[in-house]
Amino acid sequence: MISRHDLLTETRRWIGTPYRHQASTLGIGADCLGLIRGVWRNIIGQEPETIPAYTADWSEPSGKEVLLIAACRWLVPKPLTSVEVAEVIVFRMRDGGVAKHLGITAESNGHPTFLHSYTDHGVVESSLSGPWQRKIIARFDFPHGVK
Repeated sequence: MISRHDLLTETRRWIGTPYRHQASTLGIGADCLGLIRGVWRNIIGQEPETIPAYTADWSEPSGKEVLLIAACRWLVPKPLTSVEVAEVIVFRMRDGGVAKHLGITAESNGHPTFLHSYTDHGVVESSLSGPWQRKIIARFDFPHGVK
């Protein structure tokens, strides 16, 4: 079993890691997927598959839900109404677009937050405000049980 506390502690260690497209190295660089990959490696171990190269627009030209399908393959689906820390959340950034952003839920001073990495900011903890919440299309736990 993996504790939510340990997952959140590991994720917060990544705060300040610069944004680097396709990277997943603590302190060196990570994009949103790289943050999830790095936390996975540091908590669970070896990644379950090799990530192919991807562009910043993910699979928008094809319309294929590459990111969401991969999340369903390796993570444990949760109800969209779930509200626990250390869940992986998947965002659809615009109506009609593919899922293309990830984060890990947290809490600060009793308010929902999430950790993510994005261009010009790197890994940060942001308020999980209404506009962000409306973009969430899926929630997951890491595998191997979370308590």
